Amino acid sequence: MAGRFKETLGINEVVGKNANTIWKALIAEFIGNLLLNFFGCGSVATVAAVPSSFVLISLAFGLVIFVIVSSVGHVSGAHVNPAVTVAMVVTRNIGILKGVLYIVAQCLGSLAGSAILFGLTPNRIHSNGLGVNIVSPSITAEQAFGVEFMLGFVLVLTVFGVCDTNRFESKAIGPLAIGMAVCLGHLIAVDDDGTSMNPARSFGAAVIAGVWEHHWVFWAGPILGGVVAGLLYKYVFAAPQTGPVKIIERYTAVVTDENELGKIQTISKA
Repeated sequence: MAGRFKETLGINEVVGKNANTIWKALIAEFIGNLLLNFFGCGSVATVAAVPSSFVLISLAFGLVIFVIVSSVGHVSGAHVNPAVTVAMVVTRNIGILKGVLYIVAQCLGSLAGSAILFGLTPNRIHSNGLGVNIVSPSITAEQAFGVEFMLGFVLVLTVFGVCDTNRFESKAIGPLAIGMAVCLGHLIAVDDDGTSMNPARSFGAAVIAGVWEHHWVFWAGPILGGVVAGLLYKYVFAAPQTGPVKIIERYTAVVTDENELGKIQTISKA
């Protein structure tokens, strides 16, 4: 009983020989969210008055996610989003304790990013809200929740798809696909609620701007949408496991890393 409880909490993921690894992962999540709020929310603050600014904002968020996943994805998985982390916990890809630590690091990173943005930008653009999410008067909070549910759904579905260990061909395009999903979400919903897709991103901006109206929308929507997407992918869409021969064949078609190539050669000789 105690063993199963520890397994559910995922204590082994954060203690002992894994302690150093989890600290690196938490730092990566912190830095990732810091960059997200600084560059992503910074684009909202600086181009809000530009015609068709929603396109520029969408590209900025998509590009910064592409950069983050490409740079620290190997360290922490680059969740940089509580919606992704909760979906990973619910589908038992990571333990509860690790998930909680990730979310804390994400929120602190986003807060730091928004604080730095506030400190480095002129007062004249602070009135733009520095990227804070606000539900448009043209829709209700319930409609905004539905929008965020769909955005969280498509993002997590994309993340699970490109991270499927049995879909080796998707590894190379993972950062691009995730960045495009974020860009797509912003193109759709910037005018509705500023597009959250990410509770931590919304939290950091809300703290600095001091705006909390309908803040629950930006937590409940993406997280619930992400959980549904994660469960759907795990039990319906997950790629079937392949045998060693299939793995070798498919990996040799996309492998670009010498270490991975060495592993393949070792497997083929076994």
